[in-house]
Amino acid sequence: MKLNQTKLLFISISDVANGAEQLLLTTAIIGKAPMLFLKKEKQHCLTIGENQNVTYASKRSILLGLLKLPFLLIPYRKHYTIISTHPYLNAYLGLLKRISFVQSKLIVRECSSVFTRYNGAKKLSYKIAYQLGYLGADLVICQTELMKNDFLYHNKFFPVRNVLVKGNPIDQKAIINSALITKSDIDTYQPYLCAAGRLIPEKGFETLIRAFSIVRKSHPELNLVILGEGPERQNLMDLIDELDLKQHVLLKGWIANPMPYFKNAKGCVMSSVKEGFPNVLLQMMLLNPVVVSTICAGGIAEIPGILTVPIRNPKALATTIIAALYKKIPGSGRKKMEYLNQRNPRNFLTSILEHL
Repeated sequence: MKLNQTKLLFISISDVANGAEQLLLTTAIIGKAPMLFLKKEKQHCLTIGENQNVTYASKRSILLGLLKLPFLLIPYRKHYTIISTHPYLNAYLGLLKRISFVQSKLIVRECSSVFTRYNGAKKLSYKIAYQLGYLGADLVICQTELMKNDFLYHNKFFPVRNVLVKGNPIDQKAIINSALITKSDIDTYQPYLCAAGRLIPEKGFETLIRAFSIVRKSHPELNLVILGEGPERQNLMDLIDELDLKQHVLLKGWIANPMPYFKNAKGCVMSSVKEGFPNVLLQMMLLNPVVVSTICAGGIAEIPGILTVPIRNPKALATTIIAALYKKIPGSGRKKMEYLNQRNPRNFLTSILEHL
């Protein structure tokens, strides 16, 4: 199936500006395809151009969007290729296909390894959803080999031949252009280390802040800027106070364009505990020569041009950050760019369509 001969529709839960949604928008632009969101968020949304065809099922709730979705899918029931992300939505679309309401091709993308990330009732709900709907998918996209292995281990009913590993794409030109925008407050925090992500336990910011308190002993000139918002804000602020870092750690909040912050930092840090694959790591690699990451997803240990460290280890993270600041990271030139160049958005979309 060729890109220029395929009618596409991209569907996501909401237009919140997370990695999965940004990836979907990037590929929709490449495919010149419409997008459909179950819910329009009130804040922290994707920046979507005026020329992009977008439909919102609801402004009130995701549940209402799910109820409206079958009616909105009527024009796309046949002769389209539908691409979606998020497990519950993937399962819902798969179920619609299993009962033959949808007869178009269905490609679903795994945004995280839900069976290793969650426990209890939530894990059970995912298991039920997968069993009900995923057999309706023509192709499942996994971000890493580790994610594929987890998916197949927990979903033994799904055919191996219909699972494809494809690394997340990165739009280098758009990211570089976004980084050129001047942010008037960046100089206030220099020199600084930068991290980004939702303020949730999975992002490992507690580990990062503890590591930073160690880094400051040899680099007292440094500050730490964390971009993002979330329910862990107060806990992180309490930790900052406890470590006497109030003047040196800034929880900046949600930022629509974090690229200038990545570019102008002394170094960028990914401290996550568990990820599908962190898109923000690719952005940091493109914009900054000094990048340190925990091994929070499959394939990270093999990435050239960055330094890696185990999860949940403040001392090891601090030592690695200091090492990255002192010396050039091996592979940070040509090998790193070769790695990033492989993640071209057009190649990403073309390759998954050809696999159908």
